[in-house]
Amino acid sequence: MNSTILAAFAELLAAAGFVYWACEYFINGVEWVGRKAGVSQNAVGTVLAAFGTALPESVITFVAVAFGQDTAARNIGVGAALGGPLVLATVAYPVVGVMLWLTRPTMARLPIELNWRRLSRDQGWFLVIFLCKIALGFLAFAIKPWLGWLFLAAYGAYTWAEMRHEDDAVEGALEPLKFQPKRDDPSLALVVAQTLLAVIVIFVASRAFVNQLTIVGPWLGIPPAVAALLLSPIATELPETMNAIIWIRQGKHRLALANISGAMMIQATIPTALGLFFTPWLFDHALSLAAAITALAVLGLLTLLRRNALTPVRLSLFASFYGVFAIGIFVLWHSGRLI
Repeated sequence: MNSTILAAFAELLAAAGFVYWACEYFINGVEWVGRKAGVSQNAVGTVLAAFGTALPESVITFVAVAFGQDTAARNIGVGAALGGPLVLATVAYPVVGVMLWLTRPTMARLPIELNWRRLSRDQGWFLVIFLCKIALGFLAFAIKPWLGWLFLAAYGAYTWAEMRHEDDAVEGALEPLKFQPKRDDPSLALVVAQTLLAVIVIFVASRAFVNQLTIVGPWLGIPPAVAALLLSPIATELPETMNAIIWIRQGKHRLALANISGAMMIQATIPTALGLFFTPWLFDHALSLAAAITALAVLGLLTLLRRNALTPVRLSLFASFYGVFAIGIFVLWHSGRLI
C-alpha cells in the first residue's frame, strides 16, 4: 500500500469524522431554530434538517446539470437525482433499524413506536411522485422540461403541510446550544450561526469524502463507473445517515425517521426539477435499475407501515435491496451495458 493510498484512507476517515462532528452541531442548532421559529419537532426533522443537509447536494446537482460541459457531466447530476432516494431507502433507513436493534435489543422484533399513519402517508406521496419521475425517464416530448415546475410545486405543498402539522409526541429534552451551553435561552444570532457553520462544514467534509473515494475505489479494483453509482451516492447521503445515528443515540428515533422521510421528498422533487430543466431526463440501464430497486424498497416499507409491522429487525433487512442493486450494477458492467 503506497503513501498516496494511505493518505487517501486517512483523509476518508477524517472526512467522515468531520461530517459526524458537524452533524452533532447541526442537529443541535436546527432543533433550536425550530424552537425559536415555533416549528413542530416533526417538521424540524422533515423540513428544516432535511433541507439543511440536502441543500449542498442539490447545489452539486444544479452545477452538474446546468453547467456541465458534456453529456457525461450532466449524467452525473441525473444519477445523483436517482441515487439519493435509493441510498436513503436502502441504506439510511436500515441504519436506523440497526441502531434501534443495538440500542433496544429487547424491542428488536416489536413494532417501532411512531405515528405510522403519518409516515406511511409521507412515503405514499413519495412513491407517487417517484413513479411519475420514473415514467418521465422513459418518455420524450416537447413540454417535458416545463413539468419540472410541478415537482417544485409538489415540494412546496409538502413543506406547507408539514409546517402546519402539530406534534403527535415530543421526544427527549432539547440540549443546550453548543455555542452557548450555559444559557437556557441562547441568542438567535448564535443559533443561526452555529447551524449555518455546521452546514458549511458538512458540505466541505462530504465533498472531501467523495473525492477520496475516487482514489480508493480504483485501488480496491472497483471501476470508476461502478464506484460512481455505488459509493458516491452513499457519500452524498452521509449527513442524513449521521443525523439518524445521532438522533437515535439521543433517544429521538421519530426525528431520525422524519429526517430521512423529509430528505427523500426533497430528493424526489428538487433534483428532478433541475434534471428536467437542463437535461433530456432519459434513463439508461443503470438508472432504470436504481429506480426499480428504490420503488420496490419504498413499496415494501409502505406495506409494513400500513400493517403497523415495521420492526427494527425488518427495517435493517432493507439493506438487502442495496445488495441487489450492487449485484445488478456489476452484472451490467461485466455485460458491457454500463456506460
